[in-house]
Amino acid sequence: MSGLSCAIILEQNGISATIFEKRSMPGDRFVNGETLLHILSRPINKCLDYFSKEFNIRLEPTSVINQLTIYSENKKAIINGDIGYTNIRGRHRDSFENQLAAQVKSHIIYHSEYTLEQLKKEFTHIVLATGDAAYAEKLGNYRRDLTVTIKGATVEGSFKVDNPYAWLNYKFAPKGYAYLIPFSEKEANIVIGYPDYPENKQKNLQELWKEFYEQVCKDISQNLRITDNFEISNYIIGICNQAKLDNIYHVGNNFGCNMPALGFGQFESVLTGVYAAYDLSGIGKYESLTKDLRHSYKNSLVIRRALENMDNNGLDLLVQSIDNWIADKVFDTTMHIDFLSFLSRVLKPFLPIHPR
Repeated sequence: MSGLSCAIILEQNGISATIFEKRSMPGDRFVNGETLLHILSRPINKCLDYFSKEFNIRLEPTSVINQLTIYSENKKAIINGDIGYTNIRGRHRDSFENQLAAQVKSHIIYHSEYTLEQLKKEFTHIVLATGDAAYAEKLGNYRRDLTVTIKGATVEGSFKVDNPYAWLNYKFAPKGYAYLIPFSEKEANIVIGYPDYPENKQKNLQELWKEFYEQVCKDISQNLRITDNFEISNYIIGICNQAKLDNIYHVGNNFGCNMPALGFGQFESVLTGVYAAYDLSGIGKYESLTKDLRHSYKNSLVIRRALENMDNNGLDLLVQSIDNWIADKVFDTTMHIDFLSFLSRVLKPFLPIHPR
């Protein structure tokens, strides 16, 4: 998403890019659902409207989220209102990758086997948008904070497309999270993700997944049929030391857009692509433009560490505390408080002096 967004803005400013794609098409990977929650992009609300108005980048969501249901081990919270968007990623005609690619005119070289070293010899500037942090680490320009295991599946059932679900339950997502995001009225994505700490590596992923799947079926009162699945281990989450290293721009997950708290980072990914293009077009300086994104990452990491220091009893109290009208007001789009910054300041004093 970050690389394609960068190409769109470059073209708007009269610059053509050559795009090197290792796979056969944009988003050529497993299909999964994601969310864009207004509360996490503040002070910007309704980020898709913001992308369209400010950058002429047009993205259509799967649905507007009107209800978010959150479960802990023993509690349930329902948040109502204009909460955000759901969308599709990966090998799907309506995925955000394919929507962005349709707006790009620059040449895309598919099945590319070019290395970064080869590209450095042929091009004056490189935007590193590989979707993971491997190259950034290879360049020695990255701080790794944790790695995570992710397992997900596409399921068939009956869903309200405007109502995703989340689970904070360490019995099947130890120190992590789980969610269900509908693609349509008949298909959804279910996922668990948790950090690869030594105590978690001893756990059996398949047993955790079985317990999660059974819990989802129980909570939504359906027998879901799995039609596809994916699994990722040792997925790196961290942030680059320098946003621009010599003539290389780190964007997307090479920058550090995968927010540690809940794992999503599409909003930040698009912005890094836009800001890199602004720098290349002489409109602004990349390091300066991405300062707020660094703060967002730092605040999200504090929230992740705070969640990791809770147990299921603490998560029950957390979910119980947001099952009221105050939560609806906090999620409301008329609020413009930087929620990540506020919550980080509240939680930081309660963290251990030397957090994990």
